[in-house]
Amino acid sequence: MNIAIIGYGRMGHEIERILVDRGHQIKSIIDQDNFEEIHDLNTEQVDVAIEFTNPTSAYANILHCFNANIPVISGTTGWTDKLAKLKQISINENKGFLYASNFSVGVNVLFALNKMLAKIMNTFPAYAVTIDEIHHTKKLDSPSGTAITLAQGIIDNVDRLNSWTLADHSTNDILGINAIRRGEVPGIHEIKYESSFDTLHLSHSAKSREGFALGAVLAAEFMQNKIGFFEMNDVLQLNTIS
Repeated sequence: MNIAIIGYGRMGHEIERILVDRGHQIKSIIDQDNFEEIHDLNTEQVDVAIEFTNPTSAYANILHCFNANIPVISGTTGWTDKLAKLKQISINENKGFLYASNFSVGVNVLFALNKMLAKIMNTFPAYAVTIDEIHHTKKLDSPSGTAITLAQGIIDNVDRLNSWTLADHSTNDILGINAIRRGEVPGIHEIKYESSFDTLHLSHSAKSREGFALGAVLAAEFMQNKIGFFEMNDVLQLNTIS
């Protein structure tokens, strides 16, 4: 496949390495210094674009790919207020778009398990649920997109909760997300159900960024020649168990 990388930070470099290892061709690398080249992307040269930038530019970057009819995957977090609009455009106008708050295979399995556990715990109101997430100090958004996805999976399945907030504890109807920024931690997420007599933990700890980058490449391979909106559940075929 011929790939364009939009955003050349730490994730972009790791994605580049894995793409080369898997035999793909990198046709364009677009970053702040050569951003105008995004207007030159076309389907004759690029099969799929991989977008990892920042919350202020992700929306426009994806629209550029739509306009060029290039399927695009995005892992940029912190801008999901506009995600629904892009999802609708991709469906109505036959554009290829895959979004994930986290591309790690392990984290996406965690998402599925989180929903299953929330459905079970819905019948046990004695358990208070919280989310803890720890990331490196350079991470821009807080809480992480992964933590928000986990929170939504819980809220959708636990009747007594209707929203989330940044806090180290939950109230009767609000789920607390405790966001910690420390050192160079790639990412730790833990869901905790606690009662007066025991505690139940569900967690994922990343060892490096390689797992995130590999998942992004798997998503790019999946998106070749596809139109419409997709998620990592589609790539990993997790829809049947979540």
